[in-house]
Order: sequence, then C-alpha cells, then structure tokens
Amino acid sequence: MEPIYVMINGLPGNVTKTIAEAILKDSRFSLIPFSLTGLEITDQSITICGTLISLISPSKHESALSELTKQIGFFIIVDYTHPSAVNENAELYCKLKIPFIMGTTGGDRDALMETIAKAKIPAVIAPNMAKQIVALQAMMEFAAQNFPDVFNGYKMDVVESHQAGKADTSGTAKAMIKYFNQMGIDFTEEEIQLVRDKETQLAMGIPKDVLEGHAWHTYTLTSSDGTTTFTFTHNVNGRKIYATGTIDALLVLAQKIQQGNTPKIYSMIDILKNE
Repeated sequence: MEPIYVMINGLPGNVTKTIAEAILKDSRFSLIPFSLTGLEITDQSITICGTLISLISPSKHESALSELTKQIGFFIIVDYTHPSAVNENAELYCKLKIPFIMGTTGGDRDALMETIAKAKIPAVIAPNMAKQIVALQAMMEFAAQNFPDVFNGYKMDVVESHQAGKADTSGTAKAMIKYFNQMGIDFTEEEIQLVRDKETQLAMGIPKDVLEGHAWHTYTLTSSDGTTTFTFTHNVNGRKIYATGTIDALLVLAQKIQQGNTPKIYSMIDILKNE
C-alpha cells in the first residue's frame, strides 16, 4: 500500500512538531518536507527526527501549494496554524482543491464551513482532535438533547488552563458551554476563567514540565441552595493525545477519498464512528 502524503502547516509550533514526529515514525505516511507558516516566523527551516522541513512564508503560500499539487498529486494538509489564519488558509486549500484537516481553533467558523461546502472538497473540521474528549462531548450533547433544562437553576463556574502561548479561548470549552446552556445553565463564553499565568497553574497542581503544553478544564455546577455540586473535569498533559487523534482523522479521510465518497465536512465524531 502506498503511503499517504501529508503536509503539516503551522511548524514550528509545538503541536505540529509532535504530529510531525508521529507521522515520520509511521510507515503509513510520507511527510512532505514543507510547511506553511506565518509572518512572525523568521526561521527558514526546522529539522524533526533528522528530516529538514522548509518553512514557507505567507507571500509564497499559494505558489508553493500549487507546485506541490503538480509534483505530488494527491496529499492531505493538516493545519494547526493560528486562529487569525484559519479562514485565509481554508480559502486557499479550497481554491486548490486540497483536502485538509483543520485542527486550529478560532476564526469565523460559519464562514469556514461555507467556504468548504462551496468548494465541495472533503475536510475534517475539529476544534479538538483528542478522541476521548470528543467522545465526552458527544455524551454531553446526548444529555443536552434528551434532558433539556435538567440543571435549571444551577450556577456554573468554568476554569480552563492552557499554555501561555494559546491565543484564544478553548474551542472545547465553548462547545461544552453550549451543551450546558441547553441543560438549563445561564452562562456565557465571556464568563470562562482563562488561566495562562504559570504561577497560578502551578498552584492548581499542573506539573511544571507540561506548563508549555497542557489543557486542564473544570466545569463546576452548583444548585441554587448550595446543597448539591457536580464537577466535570478533563485534564490533558502534553500533546500526544492530539497527534493520535490527527492520525486517525488522516486515515479515515484518506479512506473516504479513496472510496470515492461524496465530498463532505467531517467532524471528529464521524472519525470515531468510522474507525
């Protein structure tokens, strides 16, 4: 079986480095030694597991991708860039008809979906690539649909901690809040407590060696009279869980394309169901 060619955009970001390492060690894939990056990146290349990967600045994004499509033909893009680049990157991938996985959060998500739908290309759009957390979200969605207002009258506190370099609010936290809203909780995204300070994170019990790469989320629900409390927590140390989920998404997306399925926007729930 021929390996699946993969391009990872967003290097030298930490998540993309973890994914690149996993791809390079997996014989089912062949990593394309180029990565689209942003204006803030001054390095011209990065070496991962002995492989030199050239970093492509924004002014050369389209020309580089066009050339790669001519040279390689079919490949899949994995995008973990910056929230500000989500829509522009997606528009470029769609213009060139390159299937992709968007793991980056932020951007105009409605416009993102519309762009892909118009282009009629297959893509995986997931604000969280961690399979187990996505499964938890599916459970919460089920509860929201089947037990609306079950927490009516409860108040909620949400604390999410990520590395200081994370530019936006967690997409997972935003999704979870919508489910709790359906279950009767009056709470907005603006009320999420974002923790990015290292001293506070250490006080929370987050290990020092993962301060630069973690995702700790706690949702605390308390009844109006204070007699009952529910706490939902999911804590991730490191980035391996995202690499594992991304590889699963790559395999399923490639399979769908090879089977000639109608182009579709897939979620991580779709990926979980098709494993």
